[in-house]
Amino acid sequence: MNLNDLKNEWIDGLTQPLMIAGPCSAESEAQMLETARRIKESNANVSVFRAGIWKPRTKPNGFEGVGVIGLNWLKKVKEEYGFKTATEVANAHHVFAALEADVDVLWIGARSTVNPFTVQEIAMALRGTDKPVFVKNPVNPDLALWIGALERLLGQDIKNLGVIHRGFSTYQKTKYRNNPNWQIALDFKSQFPNIPMLIDPSHICGNRTGLADITQEALNVGYQGAIIESHCNPDEAWSDASQQITPEVLAELIGNLKVRSSNLAGFEGEMGRHRTLISDLDFQLIELLSQRMKISEKIGKLKKENDIAIFQPERWKVITEYATQKAKETGMSQEFIEKVFKAIHEESIEVQNNIMIDKR
Repeated sequence: MNLNDLKNEWIDGLTQPLMIAGPCSAESEAQMLETARRIKESNANVSVFRAGIWKPRTKPNGFEGVGVIGLNWLKKVKEEYGFKTATEVANAHHVFAALEADVDVLWIGARSTVNPFTVQEIAMALRGTDKPVFVKNPVNPDLALWIGALERLLGQDIKNLGVIHRGFSTYQKTKYRNNPNWQIALDFKSQFPNIPMLIDPSHICGNRTGLADITQEALNVGYQGAIIESHCNPDEAWSDASQQITPEVLAELIGNLKVRSSNLAGFEGEMGRHRTLISDLDFQLIELLSQRMKISEKIGKLKKENDIAIFQPERWKVITEYATQKAKETGMSQEFIEKVFKAIHEESIEVQNNIMIDKR
C-alpha cells in the first residue's frame, strides 16, 4: 500500500470544514475548561479541542508544558463539553501517555517531522492505531521529508493520516513568522489529493493579524480545515501569546469563512477559455526567458574573455529598483516581482558560471 491508496474516510465523520482550536499550551485546569466553555458558548464551528501538553522550546529554561497532568484536563474538556481532543506528540513516551488518556487526534510537530529518527520512533509507538494522525510540514521547505514522515507512519499500518501546513522558516524578513510557501503545500496536494490538509494560520502569521485571510486562502484552494490557537486570556498566555485569540474572536473568524465548491459545472466553458489564455501566456513567458538566458550566455562569454567577475552589485541594484518601479506601475505585489527577478537573476548567474568553468 502507498499513500495514494489511502481512503481517509475518517474525516467525513467530522464537521466540515474541520476546525481544531484551543490554547497553544495547557496551563491549568481552569484555563482549559474556561477556554472550552467559551468556544462552546460562542457557537464556534469547532469539533476538536487542542492543547499542547509538552512544549519543547528553542531555548531551555522556559515553559515547556505541564506534562502528563494536562492530559487529565483534556479528558475533562471532552467529558464536560463534548469536544474531541488533540495534542502534539514528539516521542514514544508522549504517544503512550496520549493513547492511554484516549486523546482522539494526534499530530507530529514541524521540529519532529524534520528528523526521520524521531518520526520512526513515533510511528512505531503508534503502530496500528486508528486515531487520526496529522503531520506538520518540516520547518525547512523540504517536500521529501514531509512525504517521508507519512510513509513511515503508513509503514506501521497507520492509515488515518492528514497533514498540517504551518509554514516554513526563512532567513528573509517577511510579514509572516513562517513563510507559507504555498507552492510546496500545493505540490503536496497535487501528489496526494486524498490526504486531508489543514492550515495552521497561527504559526504562519505569528500574530493575530492576518489569521482570517490565511485561513480563507487555504479554503479557497481546497484545504479541509484549520487548526487555530485560542485562549481565554491570550495576552496572559504562557507561550505564543501574540498569536492566540479569544474564543469569541475565533467564532467570528470561523463564521465569516466561505467554503468554495470544487464543482465546475456550468463554468467549464468560461474557465476553459481563461485557462487557454493562461497557457498561451505561460508559453510566451518561457520563450522570453529562453531568449533572455541566451543573452546571459553572451554576457558570460564576454566576462570570461575579459576576466570580469560574474556578479556586479550595481547591476543588481538597477534590477531591484526596476522591479520596485514595475510593481507600482502594474499594481502587482512588490514581493512577488522581487521574487521573480531574483529567480531570473540567480539563473543568469548560474548560466554565466557554467561558461566560466567551461561547462558550456
